Amino acid sequence: MILRALPDVYTFMPQGAAKGLPLLDQALAIEPDYALAHGFAAWAHQTLFIRGGLQSEYRDKAARHAHAAIEHGGGDAMALALADFTIGLVEHDRRLADEAFSQALALSASCAFVYHFGCMPVAYGGQAARAIDWCEQAMRLSPLDAMSCVPTGIVGFGNFLSGRHEQAVAAGRRAVEMNPGFSILHGWLAAPLARLGRIEEGRARG
Repeated sequence: MILRALPDVYTFMPQGAAKGLPLLDQALAIEPDYALAHGFAAWAHQTLFIRGGLQSEYRDKAARHAHAAIEHGGGDAMALALADFTIGLVEHDRRLADEAFSQALALSASCAFVYHFGCMPVAYGGQAARAIDWCEQAMRLSPLDAMSCVPTGIVGFGNFLSGRHEQAVAAGRRAVEMNPGFSILHGWLAAPLARLGRIEEGRARG
């Protein structure tokens, strides 16, 4: 069931998340302690919450599945990464997210999936240098990954946080080219364009 859900969840879009969730629910009905299914369900509900109108129902379900993934996924780096990503963005619990990411990396230090999902909450926590390092690790370990637009965009966001606006624009453009339909990437590109005074170009990203 998980494999059938992934193409929809990986769209990064609320419509895809909504389509994939029934399959994840079926997997959890068969095996309620399935940590990876909880992790992907947490991500899908996070997508619905953040990109689908900030409805508290989706926030609560995202958090519930994330904590279940941590509870049952002590030996599953991917489940922990999905849980930590969700907790960092939905509950803003940086300490818990960092602890679980550290646990995931202890399990599999060369798991690109962990770095892909870790770079965004790390960047949103203001740790620009660490976020860029994680992005570079993700892209080095899995250069053709379907998630590559995220670390590429976060490289831009991290450079923006560090005041390197031209580098931020360059990375932001690459990320948008990878996935033009992912609106968050346009926001990460618009910010450094605005700081450089290129207001009309930045406004076109809104």
